[in-house]
Amino acid sequence: MYHKTDIHIGRRVRERRVAMGLSQSELAEGLGISFQQVQKYESGANRISGSRIWDIATLLRVPVGFFFDGLEISLDATAEDQAEQPIDRQTLEIARAVNKIEDDLLKSQLVRLVKACAKSA
Repeated sequence: MYHKTDIHIGRRVRERRVAMGLSQSELAEGLGISFQQVQKYESGANRISGSRIWDIATLLRVPVGFFFDGLEISLDATAEDQAEQPIDRQTLEIARAVNKIEDDLLKSQLVRLVKACAKSA
């Protein structure tokens, strides 16, 4: 079973990578590793070392702490207990597109529209 911390960090790497519009191959090239290794990091199958987290943070232009944001300390919970629903690619792409909109009123209207659609689904 994967460790909940590795799953969380991998999820945060994926979220930021997609938000920046990078492919796994592009991130891997920047790190000097294979895209398969990036896949393993993002799934939590492989633990990311401290120096590699530093390199990833630098490439993704976030502080190292970004990868730990939202991680709750629990001494007795398993990965399944702590696992959040993963954010899919479409959701991240929508968030990225909405963030590019400069008109705050339009942004809030889009959020209301999406919430209304979700409620009726």
